[in-house]
Amino acid sequence: MGVRMIEDFLARTNVGRCHDFRDTADIIAKNGFKTFLGITPNVTNWSSDGKEFSLILDNNPLTEFVELPENHTSLSFSNLLCGALRGALEMVQMEVEVWFVQDSLKGDDTTEIRLKFIKKLEDALPDGED
Repeated sequence: MGVRMIEDFLARTNVGRCHDFRDTADIIAKNGFKTFLGITPNVTNWSSDGKEFSLILDNNPLTEFVELPENHTSLSFSNLLCGALRGALEMVQMEVEVWFVQDSLKGDDTTEIRLKFIKKLEDALPDGED
């Protein structure tokens, strides 16, 4: 899903190449979430090395009409956001880990998604092609 979203996002916007992970975080929050979900999360809780940050969603539109049944309280309904972020960033040569720290659907006050930069990916050509 993230693969298709990044293609659509880049086609719709005039966003240039990000210079660092902080630029990437700002584009994700101010442009990506606004384009696809109509919200602008806060970028916060940066790690000291600048390789990790949190997105705080005051309102998660995916949970607006959802209640988890008592026998499925461990279900991470909004986890598709993590997969979309990871897939989109992989398409622009960034390997990241993405996970939920807090989820308002599970009773937390807010929704917090954590992103951690792992490495820059190199373009790989299929075997036999140069």
